[in-house]
Amino acid sequence: MPTNSFDFRVPAPLWRVALLTALLALSAAPATALASSSATQSSSHDSFQTLKVGSTGAPVKEVQRKLHVRATGYYGDETAAAVKRFQRRHPLKATGEVDRATARAMRVQLRGATYASGGSAPPDSSHSNVKLPAELKKIAKCESGGNPKAISPSGRYRGKYQFDMETWRSVGGHGDPAKASEEEQDRRALKLYKREGKKPWPNCA
Repeated sequence: MPTNSFDFRVPAPLWRVALLTALLALSAAPATALASSSATQSSSHDSFQTLKVGSTGAPVKEVQRKLHVRATGYYGDETAAAVKRFQRRHPLKATGEVDRATARAMRVQLRGATYASGGSAPPDSSHSNVKLPAELKKIAKCESGGNPKAISPSGRYRGKYQFDMETWRSVGGHGDPAKASEEEQDRRALKLYKREGKKPWPNCA
């Protein structure tokens, strides 16, 4: 018996194509989000900077507080020695630097931190050729943590040995002690030490 029906069969109905497309889009979305999250974590991970002698700023203070040393914000020899002691108490390589493993052990967050430069090179003792007596080295650590750029909260005492301007000039210094090179500060401090001993530094004698 003849009919008026037509055969509309096609390889795949349009609604099935649309559904398949939608499902593929939904399955791709989480992968895209995961990739974005991974990229963000990678960026955060890469922004980590190891703390070492010469580093300055708030992250250094955080480490110093954890180690119960004077929180000067300058990573000097005293801080490095305290970090080594901490590393020896834990299964860590005693480098004296706060790397990722040490930061995790200390439970400090240092990723994305910024650091004051204080010059083109870390202001540590290796940038001075002046031979200092052990007592004067102790005074420098006590006064400023060994930081040639240190300035007291009042602004009166300046540099590695916390000179006031009058004392600085009395040993031949010119300008701001905190802006002088570390070697010059060492020379002036040594001159003062030879002249007066530990007397100019009563709080660190």
